[in-house]
Amino acid sequence: MSTLHTHTRQFDARALREEFPILQRLVRGGKPLIYLDSAATSQKPAAVIQALEDFYRTTNANIHRGVYELSEAATLAYDQARAKVARLINAPDPRECIFVRNTTEAINLVAQSWGRANLGPGDIVVLSLLEHHSNIVPWQLIARERGAELRYIDIDESGRLLLEQLDEYLASGRVKLVSATHVSNALGTITPVAEIVERAHAAGAVVLVDGAQSVPHLPVDVQALGVDFYAFSGHKMLGPMGIGVLYGRRELLEAMPPFLGGGDMIRTVTLEESTWADLPAKFEAGTPSVADAVALGVAVDYLQRLSMPAIRQHEMELVRYALARLDEIPGVTLYGPVGEDRSGVVSFTLGDVHPHDIAGILDSEGIAIRAGHHCAQPLMRRLGVVATARASVYLYNTEEDIDRLVDALLIVRQLFNIED
Repeated sequence: MSTLHTHTRQFDARALREEFPILQRLVRGGKPLIYLDSAATSQKPAAVIQALEDFYRTTNANIHRGVYELSEAATLAYDQARAKVARLINAPDPRECIFVRNTTEAINLVAQSWGRANLGPGDIVVLSLLEHHSNIVPWQLIARERGAELRYIDIDESGRLLLEQLDEYLASGRVKLVSATHVSNALGTITPVAEIVERAHAAGAVVLVDGAQSVPHLPVDVQALGVDFYAFSGHKMLGPMGIGVLYGRRELLEAMPPFLGGGDMIRTVTLEESTWADLPAKFEAGTPSVADAVALGVAVDYLQRLSMPAIRQHEMELVRYALARLDEIPGVTLYGPVGEDRSGVVSFTLGDVHPHDIAGILDSEGIAIRAGHHCAQPLMRRLGVVATARASVYLYNTEEDIDRLVDALLIVRQLFNIED
């Protein structure tokens, strides 16, 4: 056990664990579950699970189509969830928040709708080496179709973006869009989004931000950041899988063609042509994931009850503790920046042990981490590694979880005969 000082929390993470049923589970022959993979998906509090069940038990009906009590109640709950999400990120108008399945779908929506309408031969889309594949592949597809070009902002040795490269790309006058992550899922780097937006807008470019790893962990204000599009997923912020959000500035969304066609996104349909419904319905074709949206609203309530600044402070203290404790282990190499611009993600390697072997041994001790390229293969190549092990913390993690991780890594060292 480390002698590092235990800081006073603004909320009691140990008590919160009792509100997450899965964290009471015993694994691998009776070991307590230590869940350190919230960057992949978060666990769900009982209130969110109950909201899903309650919807299907008491309110299940399709929305916007029925004039009977159940349909009206379902519609109201769905619309209220959208309003909660808008308040969480300080969107000017809930109608600017489009419900999608996840961050990946949100980015694809922008690429296929905005991109197809606005990109042409010789235009440039700027990405970064920190991007998840979900913010690379959609732009590769649309760039190939439209004749546009992709450029990438490199990182320094600490994992921070080299923004002077962005300036070089913008100086060409050909950049139409900058699409960047707010928080790296592989390194935990928090990027200077407001600065990126300011530079891009000065050059006439639109900005999309992948907020999958930021909205669950940081206070996010889309108006203060000045972003044009902002995408995030419900399942990483205590909500269900299958629901996500695309925020877009109203004038951009209204000018964009629909991404999908079908029911509920139309105003009129004739045999020859159709016209589109107002926002947000224009981009929500077909029956939506109503129960998941309602449960996401409950997750937002939960996060706001704790407060995003308090969650951020808790995670900052935990990641500082984790970095210090892991640095005590001979053979550990840590990746990512050290400082205020880091989230609760800790990627590391241990000697020559493959990260999959590390994760397998940790699993035998009841500890869940992620190992692999983290859907960031270009970044792994830039770092000169095939993969890393990744431990990621959230509001329900404690310093004891980090101590268990360290103890298990000492077992890895012993099993692989790693010398000091």
